[in-house]
Amino acid sequence: MRTKIWNRDVIKYIAMFTMLLNHISTVFLEPGHILSEIFLDIGYFTAIVMCCFLVEGFRYTRSKKRYALRLGIFALLSEIPYCLAMTENGVLEFCGLNMMFTLLICFLILLSLERIANPVLKTAAVAGLILLSLFSDWALLAPVFTLLFAWAGQSKHKTAAAFAISALLFGLLNFAGGIGRFSAAANFLYALGGMAGIALAGIVIVCFYNGQRMERGRNFSKWFFYLFYPAHLLVLGIIRLCL
Repeated sequence: MRTKIWNRDVIKYIAMFTMLLNHISTVFLEPGHILSEIFLDIGYFTAIVMCCFLVEGFRYTRSKKRYALRLGIFALLSEIPYCLAMTENGVLEFCGLNMMFTLLICFLILLSLERIANPVLKTAAVAGLILLSLFSDWALLAPVFTLLFAWAGQSKHKTAAAFAISALLFGLLNFAGGIGRFSAAANFLYALGGMAGIALAGIVIVCFYNGQRMERGRNFSKWFFYLFYPAHLLVLGIIRLCL
């Protein structure tokens, strides 16, 4: 049975939807509520898919300079909407750098691996960029995901391993963060829930992704994915203020 039925654009549309659910939970729902946790866990699908496609895009892009510039421009455009949506008290406060900045950092990590020949300088550059991610969304984790996918290359088995390692790492971090907050059983379920979105992403990419883009509407999809991020955050931020 043919299972490679979804192209990159279809998976990105799914990722946009899961990201929206995650952000709705973060901005509006009560932490610990069952619906809030479901939305959060489903939403973890998005970040790792974006890292996976970033590595793929880096490999195939015609211009790395234009790719980095797009990420930088939309990172700047997204910062105020991101902080507007994520501010907990008041109108607007700095809430860290948004995911577009994180993806730009991950892109620069890939560029360092490719362009810097000296192993000491390469290691220092990558380490510095990983530390820089501490100020952004998905700190440390997104760079680690990116490095895992860079290691995996085009190997299906290594890609599956990269997703498995990422899910396990995220689950362990969630479990560690829940110690003292939850009972052992509840903490275990909390950690498993956090792993679910990443595991689902792995299943989708390894089992259903055909490695192609949609034949029609490529330019629309390309810019929709960039614009959706600041636009949905701006809408959520405005709704938060109204409520």
